[in-house]
Amino acid sequence: MPRSGRIRKARDIRSLLRDGSRKKTPSLDVFFLSSSGSASRWGMIVPKHRHSIVERNRVKRRLREIGRTRVLPRLKEQGMALDVLVRARREAYGVGFRTLRDELQLITEELCSDQ
Repeated sequence: MPRSGRIRKARDIRSLLRDGSRKKTPSLDVFFLSSSGSASRWGMIVPKHRHSIVERNRVKRRLREIGRTRVLPRLKEQGMALDVLVRARREAYGVGFRTLRDELQLITEELCSDQ
C-alpha cells in the first residue's frame, strides 16, 4: 500500500476516533471520516488482547490486504475520499480471512450506498 494511502499520524487517528462515524461488526469497529486529501486512506488498530505477536501480525496482514484489494478500490470506484480506520475487536482473532473480508465488504457497500 503506498504511503499516501495510509493513515500514519496519531493526530489523524485521534481525529477519526473522536469525530468520525462508527459502524460495528461482530469482530471490527470501523471509523470513517471525509479525507482531507483527494484519495481515500486506510489505517488499522490491532490491540494485543492477550494474544501472541504472531496472531496479532496475522490479523494485521489480513486487514491490510482487505483494505488494499477491496475497500480502497471500491471507494475510489465510487469517487469517494474517506479516511477509514479499522479497530480489531477481541473476536477478530478467532475468525478467518473470509469473515473479516465479508464484514468489511458489507460496511463498504453501506458507505457507498449512503453517498
